[in-house]
Amino acid sequence: MKVIHDPNNHPGVNKKELEYIAAGGALINMDQKSSAQKVPFSEKWGQIKQLIGSRMMVGIYIGQYCINALTYFFITWFPVYLVQARGMSILKAGFVASVPAVCGFIGGVLGGIISDWLMRRTGSLNVARKTPIVLGMLLSMVMLGCNYVNVEWMIIGFMALAFFGKGIGALGWAVMADTAPREISGLSGGLFNMFGNISGIVTPIAIGYIVGTTGSFNGALIYVGIHALVAVLSYLVLVGDIKRIELKPLKGQ
Repeated sequence: MKVIHDPNNHPGVNKKELEYIAAGGALINMDQKSSAQKVPFSEKWGQIKQLIGSRMMVGIYIGQYCINALTYFFITWFPVYLVQARGMSILKAGFVASVPAVCGFIGGVLGGIISDWLMRRTGSLNVARKTPIVLGMLLSMVMLGCNYVNVEWMIIGFMALAFFGKGIGALGWAVMADTAPREISGLSGGLFNMFGNISGIVTPIAIGYIVGTTGSFNGALIYVGIHALVAVLSYLVLVGDIKRIELKPLKGQ
């Protein structure tokens, strides 16, 4: 609370700078008290319907669902895959499982750097946000190569590249900051999280079913790889132009 200041209250920001920040699309008045009355549930539900009725937001939510499928595969089933499918000891699998995680960490930072660089270079939100997401998700599909090799270092390499790509493509919250309606940015982010968490519920169960039914992880890797492809298609086909949603007045208002 003592270190972080919003733009309006920062001692080093003047009026011209505030106008420049606002002109760039930043929301500088979000924490100011509003005289508006409490929003009734019917109005809130109408706002939710506007969000899920937006083709752009549906594409973003689907993308988050699919990207999280990769995350939860690595969190829940990757160590099991190393032990059961690749014959590693639990101790070795623990060390090996950390390699993709480190690569994912690096990819996450790099994805943000690339996005900011593209924004400065092109001035286009579409290019700056979609390029890392699409390329990152395409790179993550290299995990399918594990179905065709038996050399440990190649398996580790494919999985590390996959999680690295997932990290680069994990720009969902940057996209949310660019698109969420000013009035309901929290609600929009909550829906975004909801779709990601649904993926966290479905993915481990689906992978467990596939492995239990087929006796192999090959189908599970295909399942996860398809999610990466769907994430790519959602941003290329469904999302369209990335821009902030303006809520329409509800009937009766």
